[in-house]
Amino acid sequence: MSDGNPPSSHPHQKSLLERISYFLTGEPQDQQDLMEILRGSEEKHLLDADALSMIEGVMQVSEMRVRDIMIPRSQMVVVPREAELETIFPLVVEFAHSRFPVIEEDRSKVVGILLAKDLLAHALRNKSLKVENIMRAAYVVPESKRLNVLLKEFRTERNHMAIVVDEYGNAAGLVTIEDVLEQIVGKIEDEHDEDENQGFISQRSEREYIINALTPIEEFNEYFSADLEDDDCDTIGGLIVQRLEHFPKRGEKLEMDEFIFEVLRADNRRVHLLRLKIK
Repeated sequence: MSDGNPPSSHPHQKSLLERISYFLTGEPQDQQDLMEILRGSEEKHLLDADALSMIEGVMQVSEMRVRDIMIPRSQMVVVPREAELETIFPLVVEFAHSRFPVIEEDRSKVVGILLAKDLLAHALRNKSLKVENIMRAAYVVPESKRLNVLLKEFRTERNHMAIVVDEYGNAAGLVTIEDVLEQIVGKIEDEHDEDENQGFISQRSEREYIINALTPIEEFNEYFSADLEDDDCDTIGGLIVQRLEHFPKRGEKLEMDEFIFEVLRADNRRVHLLRLKIK
């Protein structure tokens, strides 16, 4: 006989037997159980939203592999092994990275890492030195390494960057300790990052702009006299994800009408910042 209550349509609601089993064992049976407990704790204000987000990030990191977050080879900022120190100053100043992969012949052959602090220390004394004279050994990891294992190795080996290699031993990309930590805590800002809070649209040159991914499509259209639209999203970042059909990585590009969008900043939760070039 019905008890008068309509059956639940929630696909994840536990059956009576499952709930009895949980209370008898007194512990979660899987990750989904654990997350339900944690979300319930947040609803009861035992955890705040930021703490819950970080816990979810930790659990994601334990399941992700290096290939999921690495900067691909084509997007690495590299320096040639044979280059004299003074010739690479413009590149180092432009990108302001602390570490640069050193290559031989092409990007698939990374033979070391140049630290910006080493460059400054040696270039002041002898600018004719070559990169190979001061480069350090590269820390190499396979594409399949789990992120939680990599994070532990970064800490124990005191490394900050790893070169990711494919099954043939060729460089496939790179990953930094910051990349891994951002999967847990979200984007880590530094003084060289484009300011995401400077406004929705910032003009850099006649045909180049920096676009906050949260820019409403309506505002974008009004600013550029455009006609972009999508019934399923409200922001430019949402539109990018919708068209690409996945969460993009830094450096991915998408053309729409006369606009070329390049992802400057993104994580596995959302797109943050875009570069826009008008054809």
